Amino acid sequence: MTRQRAMLMETTEPPAKVLIVEDEPALLDALEYSMRKQGYQVLTAVDGRRAVELAGVEHPDLIVLDLMLPGIDGLEVCRTIRKSDNVPIIMLTALSDEIDKVVGLEVGADDYLTKPFGMRELLARVKAQLRRVRLLRAEMAGTGHQEPPRSHLVFGDLTIDKDRREVMLANKPISLRPKEFELLLFLALNRHMVLSRDLILERVWDWSYNGGSRTVDVHIRWLREKIERDPSAPVRITTVRGVGYRFEG
Repeated sequence: MTRQRAMLMETTEPPAKVLIVEDEPALLDALEYSMRKQGYQVLTAVDGRRAVELAGVEHPDLIVLDLMLPGIDGLEVCRTIRKSDNVPIIMLTALSDEIDKVVGLEVGADDYLTKPFGMRELLARVKAQLRRVRLLRAEMAGTGHQEPPRSHLVFGDLTIDKDRREVMLANKPISLRPKEFELLLFLALNRHMVLSRDLILERVWDWSYNGGSRTVDVHIRWLREKIERDPSAPVRITTVRGVGYRFEG
C-alpha cells in the first residue's frame, strides 16, 4: 500500500450509522439490505423500547422510524430521543393525513415518508439528511469559510448560540425543537433578507422534503409564540405577503 493511499484511508470518514426501526420483517429486511448496499453501517430494532435503547447507546447518525410500533409507538420514540439527541429522524407511516405529518414534525421528526414508498426515494432522503447535518456541522465549525462564524448571534435581548444550539430571550433559556432552532438560525443568518417558503423548505428541510409550504407556516407560528412579545403582531419574524418571511432581529 502506498503512503498516499494510506493517508487517504486515514482521513476518509467512517460510514454513517443508520438505525432502522420497523416491525414488519419483510420491510425491515429490505431496508437493511438497501442501506448496507449503500455502504451504511446498519442497526435494527423491531419495537420502540429497543429503539430508544439503541439510540442512547450507539448514537446513530440517522434513524428511520416507523410510526406504528408495538409497545411504544414511533411518536413517543421520537419524543424520547429528542430530549437528548438531535439525530435526523425520517418517519415512516401508512397514514397520509396532513395532521399526522404535522404531529410527527411537532415531536421532532425531520422528514416524513408515507407507505408504500420507493426505496430510491427513501435512500435519497437519507442521503439528503446526512448531507444537511454534515454541512451544518461544517458551518458551525467554520470550515469552508474564510472566517469562522461567531458562535453567538445577538439581536437585542435575543441570543442564538450556534455551537450549543441554545437560545436565550431576556437572559432566559427558550426551549426549541430541533427544526425550530434550525429555522431560526437560517432566518437569523439571513437577517433582513426576504426568504421564500420554497427556499426555506430547501435549506432547512433540504430539497427532498415535500411536506408543503404549510409546514413552514406552522413552524413560523411556533417560533413567534416563543420569541415574540405579541405573536399576533410579530416584529422579529415578519410576513412578506405572497412571498415568505423576513427576520428583522
